Amino acid sequence: MTNIRNFSIIAHIDHGKSTLSDRMLELTATIEKRKMKEQVLDVMDLERERGITIKMQPVRMEYTQGDERYIFNLIDTPGHIDFSYEVSRSLKAVEGAILLVDATQGVQAQTLTTLRMAQELGLVIVPVITKIDSSLARIDEVKEEIAELLLCEKTGILSVSGKTGEGVPHLFDVIVARIPPPKEYEESAPRGLVFDFEYDAHRGIIIYTRLFSGIIQKGDAMKFVVTGNTFTVLECGIFKPQQEKRDTLSYGEIGYVVTGIKDAENAVVGDTIVSGKKPLPALSGYHYPQSVVWASVYPEGQDEFIELRYALQKLKLSDASLSFEEESSTALGRGFRCGFLGMLHLEIVIERLKREHMLTLVVTAPSVAYEVVERSGKKRDIYTPSQFPDHGNYEKAYEPWVLLDIITKSETMGDVMRLIHTHEGSLGESQSLPDGRIRFEASLPLRELMRGFFDEVKSVSSGYASFSYVITGMREASVTRLDILVGGEIVGAFSQVVSLVRVEEEAKALVERLYKILPRQLFVVKIQAEALGRIISSKTLSALKKDVTAKLYGGDITRKMKLREKQKKGKKKMRERGSVNIPHDVFLKMLRQGE
Repeated sequence: MTNIRNFSIIAHIDHGKSTLSDRMLELTATIEKRKMKEQVLDVMDLERERGITIKMQPVRMEYTQGDERYIFNLIDTPGHIDFSYEVSRSLKAVEGAILLVDATQGVQAQTLTTLRMAQELGLVIVPVITKIDSSLARIDEVKEEIAELLLCEKTGILSVSGKTGEGVPHLFDVIVARIPPPKEYEESAPRGLVFDFEYDAHRGIIIYTRLFSGIIQKGDAMKFVVTGNTFTVLECGIFKPQQEKRDTLSYGEIGYVVTGIKDAENAVVGDTIVSGKKPLPALSGYHYPQSVVWASVYPEGQDEFIELRYALQKLKLSDASLSFEEESSTALGRGFRCGFLGMLHLEIVIERLKREHMLTLVVTAPSVAYEVVERSGKKRDIYTPSQFPDHGNYEKAYEPWVLLDIITKSETMGDVMRLIHTHEGSLGESQSLPDGRIRFEASLPLRELMRGFFDEVKSVSSGYASFSYVITGMREASVTRLDILVGGEIVGAFSQVVSLVRVEEEAKALVERLYKILPRQLFVVKIQAEALGRIISSKTLSALKKDVTAKLYGGDITRKMKLREKQKKGKKKMRERGSVNIPHDVFLKMLRQGE
């Protein structure tokens, strides 16, 4: 259809994607002015609270240019590196991308990563700088950066303000002129790419699809090519941005299809839906996302285990990058080992499980996946720190490394470099950017990236540095397992795999942290850190004091002495037989080490 334009907005985090989307929806009258609110496409409370986009969100707008009416299908995408898989999926469903750059910050590292994705898919790039109304805007300098990056003329770079709407009408005209309409395929049978899902308790799995050929309507018999599951279309429609029912979906359009399938495991992102009567080959889907951070998630009570499984299955429909498999622990019972794309992704998933499914969870300390070579020569993959073998009981261990692409101001480059060395990294090539900033590469163990690296980079660079990363492979690791003992018993959820050079520092920090947040018991509790076959750090948590003689008035002193002796014996018995009660919030506070 020649009047359709399918595109995404790609940018670094906090560069104004959602604000620009708001103005586009407002100026096309997709949403009435009285119903407009900030971040209208960010539907989750978490997105509004944090001011970031977590989930891609499609929306259909209508734009009139002269006598012609055009349909704009926009897919708003996240900017944080942890959600780059969401971006990659949206780019496969469109023909063009608006590359949005903040006029006050310039080109950032994540901008380069998402741009690379779009170029590899052959999308038409429309460069746009935003926040031109800001007093800090460096319009000419940023245009120079973009021109050098895209090898284009500065005159072809648009200037807009998502806040005031300035330049947005001209952007609409450029979208019509530069982004091509959907390619018309010869086959008439329907074939659509599944780029996302939603689950409804009554209607089952709802597919988000880009239709590349044919027409879909209610009652059609359809089939998933990869999984082989069949279904009948119960309803189809478009996003305005809420779901709006339509009689048909035609090739080139982006919309939803209600399948009625209730089993969450019967759907896969990247699958192709085709006619059950005249099936076509599958479209090229997506690379399966590679989990880089692992953590075990357990329900606080084992009676909630089935609910947790259901919640994870449902969540995976809307977050295809989440992976999980069942595991069990002697201390925590049955749970799931979950894979995440990063620390923010982990935090968001846990928060969604708590909010959307009302679950109380225990989450182990996050870790990366290690490859251990045993003395027999056998290789074993280790996903949880508690499974890591004792020091000296294996031949070698290997861990994943990442290649960082960092952009920072020249005056803060020295501090950033020192930080990289502190995190056991090494420096690579560097180059100067037109605005005086420096772009350079660095290699780093992935476990160090998880150890607050992002926040530290922002701190030493006063918020100006940005980075993106890719996994480059496995290297030999110099690490050991660090266990935390509470009352003489190892708490698996607190175990960590740490660098040998920093084992004492980490042990003291963990013991001190747990000492501060663990509630006192009715008996004395020892908190210890053990590694390399010895206790490295220890603190004693004193018992709660209760005056058992408070009810006595007068009388012989021996009455009080008898009660105190009885209390002493009782506490000794509790210490020998009882176990320490560790509340749920203690596990969460230990997870969020920045608190």
